[in-house]
Amino acid sequence: MEALDEAVTTDWGRSILSRNPEFKRVREQLAEGCVATDERIQLITDLEALHTFASMINRTRRRDIGAFTVRKPETVRVEFTPGQKQLHDELLAVQADIFSRLQGDKNVKFMMTTIRRQAASCLYGLVPFLESILHRRLDELEWEEADDGEHVPTSDAVGAIQSQIEGVLEKARAFDPRDPKLEALRTVIRDKQALPNNKVMLFSSFRHTLHYLYEKLKADGVRVAMVHGGTPDEERVELRRLFEKPREDSDAFDVLLFSEIGCEGLDYQFCDCIVNYDLPWNPMRVEQRIGRIDRNGQQSESVAIVNLITPGTVDADIYDRCLKRIGVFEQALGGSEEILGAISKKIKNIAENYALSEAERQAKLQQLADNEILLIQEQEKLEQKQMELFGIRLPEDQMQKEIKDASSFWLTPGSLQRLVALYLQQQCEEERDFILGEKPLKTLRLSQDGRNRLLDDFQKLPRQSTYRKWEEWLKGGDPHLQITFDQDCATQYPEAAFVTPLHPLVKQAARLFDSDERAVVHLKVQTDEVPAGRYQFVVYQWRFYGIREDLKLKLVASSDAVTPHLGRLLEQAEDAEAGEQGEWDELETQHHRLWSEARAEHRQRTQELAAYRRESLATSHRAQMALLGEQLEKASNEKIQRMRWSQIDRAEADYNRRIEELSRAEEKVDIVAEPVAYGILNIEKETQ
Repeated sequence: MEALDEAVTTDWGRSILSRNPEFKRVREQLAEGCVATDERIQLITDLEALHTFASMINRTRRRDIGAFTVRKPETVRVEFTPGQKQLHDELLAVQADIFSRLQGDKNVKFMMTTIRRQAASCLYGLVPFLESILHRRLDELEWEEADDGEHVPTSDAVGAIQSQIEGVLEKARAFDPRDPKLEALRTVIRDKQALPNNKVMLFSSFRHTLHYLYEKLKADGVRVAMVHGGTPDEERVELRRLFEKPREDSDAFDVLLFSEIGCEGLDYQFCDCIVNYDLPWNPMRVEQRIGRIDRNGQQSESVAIVNLITPGTVDADIYDRCLKRIGVFEQALGGSEEILGAISKKIKNIAENYALSEAERQAKLQQLADNEILLIQEQEKLEQKQMELFGIRLPEDQMQKEIKDASSFWLTPGSLQRLVALYLQQQCEEERDFILGEKPLKTLRLSQDGRNRLLDDFQKLPRQSTYRKWEEWLKGGDPHLQITFDQDCATQYPEAAFVTPLHPLVKQAARLFDSDERAVVHLKVQTDEVPAGRYQFVVYQWRFYGIREDLKLKLVASSDAVTPHLGRLLEQAEDAEAGEQGEWDELETQHHRLWSEARAEHRQRTQELAAYRRESLATSHRAQMALLGEQLEKASNEKIQRMRWSQIDRAEADYNRRIEELSRAEEKVDIVAEPVAYGILNIEKETQ
């Protein structure tokens, strides 16, 4: 409440917020002083939607609950030796020569860029990498690991540059064995082994870099293992298990090497240090690396992010001017995926433009940082100001607790498992023990006939390519399938099917029990909070239409003393023997009264909100048109004038579209109610 009062102490706050009907409603509700947990979470959501840019800023769930740890990035700059620098510069000269002859060949450009990035990553991985290219031994997965979604170059592309590759290869074979970058890595690992948590994760985009480091570290006596895209899933899980073991265990690993694809699918919250031996040019890939350890469940207060950078390489320029400016090493990226995607493409275009001199390339990267990357920084500031303005920055533990408290009991793992079990009993009556196992990791066992029945139900759902493995199991010959309803178990056993509310098995079960017929459940519960007795209840679904659409469950009991407690009592209730069927007319009359009141209130709120938004849109539109008109008057160049006229037309069309959307929302404002469950609840006094 104090934060809201503070928000309107300025003239701006008084003039804007005080007229917002949603703000008035929230303020009045908080002033009453009694707000339930689920209402509090809804109020937070309502407050976040108040600001002007609510429809444009996408705040991710990760950001909603705050940072999990403090990120502590460290830059370790390792200079080339004179021999290394000579080889690197000669490689750039070879590239320039190739592109002067083959500018339009995309395959050659991709291949040469990847070779250069391998050289910046690890010159000692260059020899086997070039040999693999010459002998066409690199598979599609390995090319994909080394880049971000590019096509795989055809084998014909190698022939066009084979002689140049062989020339570079000959010089690389006679290379100075001293490797300063490897020495820097050894120092990082050695320092880490002196700490209580000695685990280190190392990332590289190149398998030949990983193989080189694996052999060197293993020779040093480091307990090291390696995971890349070609590592089988079962082996990845086993390596993670050994990596998690304490250092006292003889079979534990202290260092685990990863490629981009090799790190997908498993989390490593027990590790608090990653080393980027090289860095992708795509900021989202960097975030994915860090996200393996900086996530919910991380026990350390901070995580170390060590970036090994070699000055004089394009990678170093991109790191200094782009990646650091974006801030990915200090905090999780927010809802900027679209901007970051465009930035990644521009970084790649600049880095692959070999017509640019080094100074020109650095200037273009700096220009990119000063323009597009500035958008991300401004968005971060805007989100920060939003939270400060509306006073919704909650401590992480409090936010986690409130989100947990406000989550639906009916979507918990236990509830989902009961729903699935009932569904399987209905569909496969002749079978027994469908779900085997007392622990979170379970086995679903069904005969061929049972799987065929489930397949029929699955095929009635809208097509879902995400759950192709479920369909394959239903069509296959194996009667057993590992499943889990538990998130932690799903993380530990990624090969098991994770049954969530979105899984087809749950949707199939929901469809089976979705019936127009009135089914009455009989339940019993012990409590001293309400009078003992036999109470009828109905659960209604309210679907709100209008400017702000929503879906809520409304519970109505035959006693006003029971209705406020009904949701919690149903969570605690057990099955009871069926008795007399109740009369529901009185409850339906009671519900109709509540629905009518809520519908009238919803309509009034929608009209007030629509009027406020029209006023806000009109004010903003007038200011925008005045600015564009002023810019048009000052424009003397014909092209600039056409651009301004185009901007004016777009602004006018956008304003009319938004006003029309408000009118349509007002026309369809309603609450559509339908009963989803009937029941009789026997309340007994608690036994002492």
